[in-house]
Amino acid sequence: MNLKFLETFVWVARLKSFRLTAEKLFTTQASISSRIAVLEGELGVKLFLRDSRGVRLTPEGLKVLDYAEQMMDTMQALKQSISTGSSKVGRIRIGVMDTVIHTWLSPLVAEMMDTYPLVEIELVADTSLNLCDQLQKGFLDIALQTDLLRQETIRSLELASHPIGWIAATNSIYNREYSSVADLGRERIITYSKNSHPHQDVVSLMQANGVTAPRLNCVNSVSAITRLLRDGFGIAALPPVLVSEELARGELTLLAIDQRPPNLQVVVSWRVGVELVEEIVVLCQEVLRSYAQKVGEGYIVLSKPAAKV
Repeated sequence: MNLKFLETFVWVARLKSFRLTAEKLFTTQASISSRIAVLEGELGVKLFLRDSRGVRLTPEGLKVLDYAEQMMDTMQALKQSISTGSSKVGRIRIGVMDTVIHTWLSPLVAEMMDTYPLVEIELVADTSLNLCDQLQKGFLDIALQTDLLRQETIRSLELASHPIGWIAATNSIYNREYSSVADLGRERIITYSKNSHPHQDVVSLMQANGVTAPRLNCVNSVSAITRLLRDGFGIAALPPVLVSEELARGELTLLAIDQRPPNLQVVVSWRVGVELVEEIVVLCQEVLRSYAQKVGEGYIVLSKPAAKV
């Protein structure tokens, strides 16, 4: 008998809904129906009645539920009894913004694979706005993004920040002296996706310097931003850490403008009560400390220890 199908049966019985069970188990309603049909075929009995009032157990289903819950409890106890440090199993769903992907994600994943070799790592790349939404809806366990979330079931912690610079292709028309942000604001500016923190910070800085309608190109991909930048399509408001190699080779230039947007925050947010998430948060802090020592404060600034919110 398939234990996954048995678990599906237990959740349908508890939630009294095929749809809610599909959301709980991150699958489709058709898949839930198929699993229940297979289980009913194996047992030779009807487990549920479905009518206008919803889903309810048959008398046979009530009997099966008692045994099924005992089996699930036994399986959980077995997993816990053999679960120690590196032998932990399961899945962790991590949402990651582009800036993290292009900086310290690989060292983090390497550390996670070494520490928890049996844990499945599921990565989702998206904008901070979308990651926060997915975390709040329960589709992610951890999100590495820019916003401090304050919610009963979610905790957040500031990890670090990346200084932002005005960067242009060295051989482009944009690599010149600028007298002020207002002067810079006449040029085409490439920045993060619309309504993101970096985008709003650029708009605010421009408006504070009298540029009411800056020429902004909003892009939700760091790879696309850096490609447009290298090809000379404008000036990017971007953390220099993302193009450190191009800056070192002289392909890109950090413009000498004192006024810059605020640092890009890196925040870890996680769902309370999910196994492993607290340990992964600690790994994030450890990996970032090593990464910061490698690249220096010009590229990343670690946040001071603070209370989780």
